[in-house]
Amino acid sequence: MFRYKFFTLFIALFLTAAATAQETVGTYQIRVAPDRDDWTYELNQTAQFDVAVTLNNRQISGLPLKYSCGLEALPPRLEKTATTAAQSVKIDAGTLKEPGFLRCIVTLEKNGVTYRGLGTAAFRPDLIKPTVAEPTDFDKFWNDGKDALGKLPVDAKMELQPNLSTSKVDVYHVSLQNIGLGVTRVSRIFGILAIPKTTDPNRKYPALLRVPGAGVRPYTGQIALAERGIITLEIGIHGIPVNLPPSVYEDLRVGALNRYTTYNLEDKNDYYYRRVYLGCLRANDFLTGLPQYDGTNLAVIGGSQGGALAIVTAALDPRVKALSASYPALSDMTGYIYGRAGGWFHHFKDEKNRTKEKIATLSYYDAVNFAKRIKVPGIYSWGYNDETVPPTSSYAAYNAINAPKTLLLGLEMGHANSTEQTERINDWLEKSLKK
Repeated sequence: MFRYKFFTLFIALFLTAAATAQETVGTYQIRVAPDRDDWTYELNQTAQFDVAVTLNNRQISGLPLKYSCGLEALPPRLEKTATTAAQSVKIDAGTLKEPGFLRCIVTLEKNGVTYRGLGTAAFRPDLIKPTVAEPTDFDKFWNDGKDALGKLPVDAKMELQPNLSTSKVDVYHVSLQNIGLGVTRVSRIFGILAIPKTTDPNRKYPALLRVPGAGVRPYTGQIALAERGIITLEIGIHGIPVNLPPSVYEDLRVGALNRYTTYNLEDKNDYYYRRVYLGCLRANDFLTGLPQYDGTNLAVIGGSQGGALAIVTAALDPRVKALSASYPALSDMTGYIYGRAGGWFHHFKDEKNRTKEKIATLSYYDAVNFAKRIKVPGIYSWGYNDETVPPTSSYAAYNAINAPKTLLLGLEMGHANSTEQTERINDWLEKSLKK
């Protein structure tokens, strides 16, 4: 009997100790949103932000907050503190007299961790106009580049990739001859081609060019879209194969290709992006020359740097019939010179970079000046909370487009598309290519 009672007591004490040792670990979430459903205001209206801090999906009171408000990508003009309550904290962020975006950033320090949230209010973004100048010889400069490219044979090399191929798609690593840096040199452009399999030798397909975001990385191709009956080509821009070990790209990223966006920036004829922009056209030369291509339907898609490249390609290449550009970088890069956010890669945020040579060169490469020349339908997307490509710069390009256009806004999205945006874009492209 004594042993039974002792054992029962031991178990009770053990369970009590186990229960006492249990801990709950959660992550604080800071939600910041303008008080308008569409996050958009008229000029001179006051923007108010609602701030809520939650832990395990429950709003927490009594926490100290720091917040700052101001034009996106620029130093804040308002910095204050607040304390969370049972209801949302209200922050009056002021207003804007000119079209643009007002951002509120909120931080919380807790247990040695900094938590951060942000929201962005738009003020008549439909009225945002570009600041970048347009060179008088813009069209001649790029026509001369296209003429030089046209004198080079494509010289395509294809290597089947069994590890990437599927029952529905043949996948190849491809290499094409491209214009080089400078006027006379040549280089190569590499990518992953995916072609739908068919038993019908006469079957033809539309084609899609995928242009890349910034960085140095390998690629595996757009297999899913190819399985939906579209020839796809995903290219890299750096003149190196896109199927090498990851360590190669990491070494290049921190070494030879670090800050590639600024290479030869003082000379428009030798600037890094000249061979990149013309390389996108060379990729289309290859795609439209494939025997499986239907001869009519060609589209281009990209995000960030790729968003700019999609705009550039559609503007320079009349074979392109539709485009998708998400949060396009390289757009209205001179914005900082005029006291507002400028486009990625933010070169002119630093005043010492604002030389007349650099400003002149980038005017030939700014996506805004290509956007003015787009003549085909396009679908565009971004979010108001993008801190990499400011929405001001995206709107500067979008508002310059006179062709049919659709804008998909994911208001709270940063530098990415939501699942819903991506699905809408893919559906739109497929319908555009299979008309």
